Amino acid sequence: MADSSGLQFVSSFAFEAMQKVDVVRLAALSDPELRLLLPCLVRMALCAPADQSQTWAQDKKLILRLLSGVEAVNSIVALLSVDFHALEQDARKEQQLRHKAGGSNGESILVSQLQHGLTLEFEHSDPLRRLRLALSELLVIMNKVSDSNGEFFLKSSELFESSVYLEEVADVLCILQAELPSLLPIVDVAEALLHVRNGDWFLCLLVANVPDSFNEVCRGLIKNGERQDEESVGGRRRTEALRQLCQMNPSQALNIRAMVVEECHLPGLGVALTLDFKPDAADDAVSPLVSYVSGLLLGTNHKVRTWFGMFIRNGQQRKRESSSVLWQMRRQLLLELVAILPRSRSTHVPNNRDMEESSSSECSGLREEHVVKASALLRLYCALMGIAGLRPTDEESEQLLQLMTSRPPATPAGVRFVSLSFCKLLAFSTLVSTPEQEQLMVMWLSWMIKEEEYFESAAGVSASFGEMLLLVAMYFHSNQLSSIIELVCSTLGMKVRWRVAVTNSLSANITGFLPIHCIYQLLRSRAFTKHKVSIKDWIYRQLCETTTPIHTQLIPLIDAYINSILTPASKANPEATNQPITEQEILNVFQNSAGVSGRTRYSITTQLLILYYILSYEENLLASTKQLAAMQRKPKSYSAALMDQIPIKYLVTQAQGLQQELGGLHSSLLRLLATNYPHLCLVEDWVCEEEVTGTLPLLRKMMLPSNTCRYTQSQLHQAFQKLPSSSPRLMRILEHLSLLPPADLIPYAEALTTSMALLLETGVPRRILQTLNKLWMALNTVMPRRLWVMTVNALQPSAKLLRQQRYTQNDLMVDPLIVLRCDQRVFRCPPFMDIVLHMLNGYLLASKAYLHCHLKETADFDRQNQTVSSLGVPGQPDTPEVTREELKNALLAAQDSAAVQILLEVCLPNSEEQQLGASTESLLKSIRGPAPGKCKDEALGSRASANRASEEPEASLFSDLREVQCLICCLLHQMFIADPNIAKLVHFQGYPQALLPLTVAGIPSIHICLDFIPELLAQPQLEKQIFAIQLLSHLCTQYALPKSLSVARLAISVMGTLLTVLTHAKRFAFFMPTLPCLVAFCQAFPPLYDDVTALLVQIGQVCASDAATKARDIDPLIARLQYMKEKPPEAVASGGSTTTITSAQRTAEELGGSDPDVQLCYCVEATFMDIISSTLHRL
Repeated sequence: MADSSGLQFVSSFAFEAMQKVDVVRLAALSDPELRLLLPCLVRMALCAPADQSQTWAQDKKLILRLLSGVEAVNSIVALLSVDFHALEQDARKEQQLRHKAGGSNGESILVSQLQHGLTLEFEHSDPLRRLRLALSELLVIMNKVSDSNGEFFLKSSELFESSVYLEEVADVLCILQAELPSLLPIVDVAEALLHVRNGDWFLCLLVANVPDSFNEVCRGLIKNGERQDEESVGGRRRTEALRQLCQMNPSQALNIRAMVVEECHLPGLGVALTLDFKPDAADDAVSPLVSYVSGLLLGTNHKVRTWFGMFIRNGQQRKRESSSVLWQMRRQLLLELVAILPRSRSTHVPNNRDMEESSSSECSGLREEHVVKASALLRLYCALMGIAGLRPTDEESEQLLQLMTSRPPATPAGVRFVSLSFCKLLAFSTLVSTPEQEQLMVMWLSWMIKEEEYFESAAGVSASFGEMLLLVAMYFHSNQLSSIIELVCSTLGMKVRWRVAVTNSLSANITGFLPIHCIYQLLRSRAFTKHKVSIKDWIYRQLCETTTPIHTQLIPLIDAYINSILTPASKANPEATNQPITEQEILNVFQNSAGVSGRTRYSITTQLLILYYILSYEENLLASTKQLAAMQRKPKSYSAALMDQIPIKYLVTQAQGLQQELGGLHSSLLRLLATNYPHLCLVEDWVCEEEVTGTLPLLRKMMLPSNTCRYTQSQLHQAFQKLPSSSPRLMRILEHLSLLPPADLIPYAEALTTSMALLLETGVPRRILQTLNKLWMALNTVMPRRLWVMTVNALQPSAKLLRQQRYTQNDLMVDPLIVLRCDQRVFRCPPFMDIVLHMLNGYLLASKAYLHCHLKETADFDRQNQTVSSLGVPGQPDTPEVTREELKNALLAAQDSAAVQILLEVCLPNSEEQQLGASTESLLKSIRGPAPGKCKDEALGSRASANRASEEPEASLFSDLREVQCLICCLLHQMFIADPNIAKLVHFQGYPQALLPLTVAGIPSIHICLDFIPELLAQPQLEKQIFAIQLLSHLCTQYALPKSLSVARLAISVMGTLLTVLTHAKRFAFFMPTLPCLVAFCQAFPPLYDDVTALLVQIGQVCASDAATKARDIDPLIARLQYMKEKPPEAVASGGSTTTITSAQRTAEELGGSDPDVQLCYCVEATFMDIISSTLHRL
């Protein structure tokens, strides 16, 4: 602590005298040294002793004689004369008061209102008030420490910072702790003193006056200390305070170091104590620092090894500081290394006044007395680099190479040294970085080969380093890298983390055998997982150091890495797997990508490789769920929040333009996307991308001047807010944005989507809507998922917007129908409806993939649990699997059918549109003329309605409803083609009959309904049979195919069968809506005339027989029907048709509310006339 550097601390001589109560030594102390110990000495002189011996009586007299000439003794005596019992009671009351007040500084019982500053009050106060002032201040600090939850703070206290009164405050502090030990435990007081300036000085004085508490205080400070002391100011202050205590009592320094290792706290303190206290007799073999650090890293305690390794790694991340304990340790180790080097070998001597530079000359041998120390240093540096992750400086690397290539004497220790040097070279090849160093290593290896026999004979050992050379050569030749690792680790006596450097800017242009080849082979042989070596960091760093053209080994490397993450090396050890790349590391790669301002830190190659890793990892994880469930392993999947932040579509679009440089990466990404993200692989999106990135957009961009005005997001937002008055300005801004590349539109995405609701108001030009649709489609090529979420939230109804209900990507994948819960005005805005339909199609596909993945993730694990719990009951484990799959399919079918039904409902005109004359049959009329006649009155008015239709204005054909209907029909057509079961389900559910002309004419793929209409006719529900016949009538008119003919014959046959089985009421309900459909059958297929006529006559006869008891005469009607059946042309040509139809119409009007059989008879007659009329029109 620099704030107490100018103060005098208690010397070790004085502390030892106090500890042993050596009066003779105390008498030898100087006045300044004696002044620091006065509180304890005065208490010893005044308090009644427990020792009543004559010796202590004589010593007490000597102490009194020492104190007689010291003026400060009187003030300490006055402090001891205070009533401490009353003082303690007041202090406890104040503590209770502060506890009730929540720790706030309110009223104080110990100290009344201060008139002046704390220092002046202390100066003018009597002994009791001084004690109260110091006690109140100390209690405040102690309470704050207890409430800080381990967070360090530095309390500014005038009382502890005034240099004039430090000694008096120290006296008061020592007396208070000695007289009130229960209120002020010495460990708590010591902890509090760390949070004030000059705290280490006060702490040393306190412990010196209570010397028996030394170990207790030190253990408490260590136990409450940080795991890494150099990471925080509090840790460094604690370490410095403990170092001062050990300076005061050096005999306990090694015991304090042992406490540090035991608690795994304050690693810097352990190193500092080792550096501070060197043994008197220097050990020529191994230094204390080497022994201590080697014991920590090479010991059997994994917790201690991890703790000290973290100290090394964290210390390297900070700047090199002379005050850093880590750099002091490294400096000392380097000095010891240089000290044992042969003088002719030390070509790079570190800057130190204690060292002399020497010139480079011929290689000389290592002295025999230094061989053991050199071996210990080599193993220590291996542990520091391989276990603790030390990155050596150039200076350290140079000296290590000089030591490794030293030539020891031919002794067993020399053979051991050469073997260690050789294994260190294999494990840490990065030490050799220059051609000169490579040449030095080649010379040394040549010397090893040459001297191997001599060393074996002279040293008298059975195995020399020559055998190791041969064994390593054989392993390299056969590519047995795992065997080399085992040999190196066994020789060094530790499991070394191999430091293989990544290849900077790795690409296919770099040829030869590279580190990536080595790592790939080791991954395939599972060497890393077998030896529990983490390879994740190396692979991540190598992926970050890639560029185009992509190296051919990268994709196999990623595949092998993923396999090592998911598949254990052996069934006996299912945990022997590699760790996946963390989500934070992945996010770091994608920062500032996809058009965000600022230059990207990583290349597009790195981002594409990381994307491939994520998608391939998720796919392999799903594919391996069965094996993982059998091993009771469930590796963590990457979160949906992470995937939402990755611009997948933008990256794939970029990869499309780099296919030649990326090799097979682009095709692999497309395959993974189609499997995991089908909503990003829509065909219309690829077509739209061609329109956005094609030649025409490029030419338009070239027309954009470089110095053109760039509009900001705020300007765009303001233009939206001022609609409709700002329509011209908004149009200019949107036209300008349409010339920009899609990636440059990303900053404007939020402004464009949040303002979409404003464009639903009346008076907004159609051109603005169409331009916004164009911009949305351009943005959809680079950021579809985020754009969809923003759009769905922006188009919510005003009620939801007021509630601030915001949907997430996961919400929309779970329930895609949220897209259709938008503002109702969107359904009559074709540009926005196009966007909504696009999102709906995407989210329906996304929901399928989401449910499939969810089912795959959980099914195998649940089935495994079912297998365990079923106790071997046959067939039971398969039942949940089948049920789960069926439930998923049912849910998907319900989603799709619900979406179709909602869209069909949107196609119906609302009340306002009905008043304006809109009709769902308008699309059908525009394609093939008027619809088939439905009843007698419709037949009469068919020609008039055709004339009115020809007189309608052409604008009705281009209404918003018509355009929305066309968009919906296009989407339904795509859905029916993708999954015909949706068409079957929707038509089995049914929909309004008024929509049949629209769906049959507007959905080309609806002809597939002919396949299941027979099944629909076989349903027991009368409504479904009616809907099937009505649908078939429109299909026959639209698709006059042989299959339609056969299905129509079947329908006529079914109608004849139902005539004989239906009750009176059901017969009327069935035939009234289905009889007009017979007209369409005859129009499409004239050969059906006979069957239809026979059916109509049969219906008429049945109805006439039921109505025979009625008052009205039906026989003339039956006669007319029979005549029309036999000679239909003559019946019409005779000219009596008009009067007959008129009579029939009048009679039907008269009987409209009477007998159903009579109505059905007249409807049969009207159907006959419609058939005859349509035949004449065709002629």
